[in-house]
Amino acid sequence: MTERIRTRLVGGAVPGAAAAEPVTVTVARVVRPEQQDAFERWAADVQQLAASFPGHLGSTLLRPGPASDEYHLVYRFRDDESLAAWERSAERRAALDRVQQLVEDERISRAVGLQSFFAVPAKPGPVWRSWLLTVAVVLLFTTSFQLLALPLVDSWPWPLRLLLSAIYVVTALRLLMPRLSRWLGRWLEGSRR
Repeated sequence: MTERIRTRLVGGAVPGAAAAEPVTVTVARVVRPEQQDAFERWAADVQQLAASFPGHLGSTLLRPGPASDEYHLVYRFRDDESLAAWERSAERRAALDRVQQLVEDERISRAVGLQSFFAVPAKPGPVWRSWLLTVAVVLLFTTSFQLLALPLVDSWPWPLRLLLSAIYVVTALRLLMPRLSRWLGRWLEGSRR
């Protein structure tokens, strides 16, 4: 009798067996700028296709922010088995073949159960590497400003020249650093030994 009550309390599961947990997959893709419209159409088709598979719990496309070309396609399945059926499908393979010409880079991350509700930061690499990259980029842009723009604005009041220099350097950093961080990602993560 106790065993029957226990089985009913856990929803008919075998006592002691682990319950299947939802799985969330995030695929980050750097899309070629001239291919963004085609990529968004492709993503809509893939979302509709994934929704037709048993166990699909939903999906969304996160578009890039300013100065970025990275899209995130997030989809969720009821359990590993449902996800595996989607990932092994001929339909998904055909869709992946079509997207290769639209993207430059791709990263996949996966979270199971409650992990999917919390952002787990990646382990950062040695701080000196990101510091060195930032100093090198700032030095490059302040030097180029000094050599190229300063002769043109030398007669301007000092505060205005300083403001223009700051705008130039910060804008350049905002446009260049995300790409440099992707290109140098492995080096930046490095080893903390």
